[in-house]
Amino acid sequence: MKLPVLKPASLIGVMLLATTACAQPSTTDMNNKTASQTSQNTQAIGTVSKSVDSRLRQLLTQAGIKTQITSIAPSKLPNMYQVNLAEQLPLHITKDGKYVIQGELQKNPSKRVVTKVPPRSNRAQIGKPVSASVKSDILANMEALKNMSAKTPFFYTAVPGVIWGATLEGVPFLLSDDAQYITDGEISVIENGQFIGLDETFEKQKNQSVFATLADKQLINYPATSPERAVIYVATDVNCPYCRRLHQQLPMLNAKGVTVKTIGYPIYEESPKQMRGIWCQGSEDGRRKAFDKAMLQGKMTPAAASCTTDNVTANREKAAGLAVMATPAIYREDGVLFQASFESPEFLEFLGVQ
Repeated sequence: MKLPVLKPASLIGVMLLATTACAQPSTTDMNNKTASQTSQNTQAIGTVSKSVDSRLRQLLTQAGIKTQITSIAPSKLPNMYQVNLAEQLPLHITKDGKYVIQGELQKNPSKRVVTKVPPRSNRAQIGKPVSASVKSDILANMEALKNMSAKTPFFYTAVPGVIWGATLEGVPFLLSDDAQYITDGEISVIENGQFIGLDETFEKQKNQSVFATLADKQLINYPATSPERAVIYVATDVNCPYCRRLHQQLPMLNAKGVTVKTIGYPIYEESPKQMRGIWCQGSEDGRRKAFDKAMLQGKMTPAAASCTTDNVTANREKAAGLAVMATPAIYREDGVLFQASFESPEFLEFLGVQ
């Protein structure tokens, strides 16, 4: 198994920046210092029993890990062990061997303000936003990370004490619930002795939680024109060529019983102002017509001088929990992300329509 990870210090570097996509660290010294801290602080401490050590080695070997396992020790992520691999980033694995993260832990440079151990999550909370008190404590311990704010989404994972978060730009990360250690790895699952990919149960429930927070009046909806058989959410940008191509298919999808809920998700530099003009239209029908004009004809509708409200940003920030990597991002109502071309036959099969 090999998951994509950032280079050492790059995740903390991203979080240390101001909240603009163009910002860069002021000097390379900060990155070098953070990398040094990472190297010093990601060494797991303590010991594990011989039986646990032997069982985890056997399980990982069976699951396809061919790299030499040099040692296993308690991880600094709660309820996990750190599996050190020769010349590869370490793994972090739960005692039962079900949940695995690949990635090097990075020490949060912030001063630890809240020292109490947070209440750990239970199965019913998987994919749910963390409680207000837990979020407040996490943020209090992340003061040095300028991209963190009250708008930053945090969710409980299947591993008690390990929290999933994302920057408002949609960059996902994992952290210990005391916010002391962070990694850009993702949680994978071992089932029946084999890696089966990312924790889809968590992803689905997290995405459903995000959908529940979106303000429906700030979506542009295209209802099914035949008996409804599916509902999808689409994160879209008016300047995205593939978003425009998908938009051309909406009448066909509506006719097949698919309701499309559009999330304004500007990613191009000129898009926020242009999309604000569309979302400023006074009625749902007016917004839909202005959006159609932009997507089908490339003609933008400016905001009236009387419109002082930004009806795009609030939902865009809430949708950060979807961790959109590219638009259009298409999700079924049950939270499953479609990960192929919408122009392929698999798309209608994904939606459960013919």
